[in-house]
Amino acid sequence: MTLPRPSRQYAIARLLTIATLLTAQGALAVSGVVVDSSTLDPLVGAIITTSAGVIRTDEHGQFEIAQPVATVAARAPGYQRTEAEVSDDTPLRLALTPFRPKALYLSVFGVTSATLRNQAVSLSQSTAINALVIDVKGDRGLTPYHSVAREKSGATAHLAERAPQLQDFAALLARLHAQHLYLIARIVVFKDDPLAGAHPEWSVHTAQGEPWRDSEKLQWMDPFSQDVWRHNIDIAEEAAQMGFDEVQFDYVRFPDKGGLHFALPNTRSNRTTAIVGFLQAARARLAPYNVFVSADIFGYVCWNLDDTAIGQQLETLGTPLDYISPMLYPSGFTWGLPGLRNPVIDPGQIVRRSLVEAVRRTHLPGVRFRPWLQAFRDYAFDHRVFDATAISAQIKAADAADSDGWMLWNPHNHYDAADLPPR
Repeated sequence: MTLPRPSRQYAIARLLTIATLLTAQGALAVSGVVVDSSTLDPLVGAIITTSAGVIRTDEHGQFEIAQPVATVAARAPGYQRTEAEVSDDTPLRLALTPFRPKALYLSVFGVTSATLRNQAVSLSQSTAINALVIDVKGDRGLTPYHSVAREKSGATAHLAERAPQLQDFAALLARLHAQHLYLIARIVVFKDDPLAGAHPEWSVHTAQGEPWRDSEKLQWMDPFSQDVWRHNIDIAEEAAQMGFDEVQFDYVRFPDKGGLHFALPNTRSNRTTAIVGFLQAARARLAPYNVFVSADIFGYVCWNLDDTAIGQQLETLGTPLDYISPMLYPSGFTWGLPGLRNPVIDPGQIVRRSLVEAVRRTHLPGVRFRPWLQAFRDYAFDHRVFDATAISAQIKAADAADSDGWMLWNPHNHYDAADLPPR
């Protein structure tokens, strides 16, 4: 005859009982299980972080640590992170709360402006917004706080402009957390004009050996330089120490310009190895903090079978990252897509098709992707305003792809409650 299947609660209880017995016998120092707080299902492959290192839960959601530790932290894509103290005789059950960030972007000037910051935060009271992406190192090398890493590098002496800095940035983050906001630290990596001024030997040069500048007259750093890697990871560690939930790397790529000189030959293999190598080094350094690690990629990277000549090969990014964040701005798809020559007339299609393609190529679940969506005026086609209709179409497409939420980009930090989904 067919026996009834045991309930999830029974299975979890049995795992905890086994862990208790093993601990009592001295076989294990710490053991436990990670579950979904709403369904109580064990979570397979959840990331467990302790002073002993990083492991993942097994096919039963269980973990075992063979040496004493004081705390155990856990995280998994699609959930909030958590941490628990270890009891000598009690196996742990870590319950992760399902969570999908719905974020607004704040630049260095946005987060340091009480007016802009408070306007963005207030939207979390009436709309679906529950997260902020905050510049920790922005496009022009500015930081909203006094960064020891930037000071030591000499970059602060080469700033072309200045921005206000908050005296106690960590305290601000704590207040934002108290308002139930998920906080993402955006770090612009290889576009860094002040660092190039301080260390020209680390920067990108022309074939003639002159410092290279992009269309904004800004210098870039050589992605092959391990000194540049270390500097940016130092800043990422500062962000983790201040309390950010996630570290997001932007401009983690080579310049989209040919004929430049780097420390190594500019081949596809060398480029992809450098980008993945940087992300792996960052993940290793950030491991003790149990922060999520993400990176922004060009929208067309979801479609191009090569590395788009910038080192972003889609299939290589899943391992070093918790989340991949394609920039799916319809205005950025200047060549359109097959069957869609003018993306701004159907912005939802850009988001939907790009996420479907990314999932198909990587074999990753939708929750491993969190797209950037357009909340600014079109610049490439008919210069239309991206209003509630256009933003809603993008959001619905991201939700339908089961992505890990979404992020809205407006470079001026201007957001209107009427353009956002209700809370």
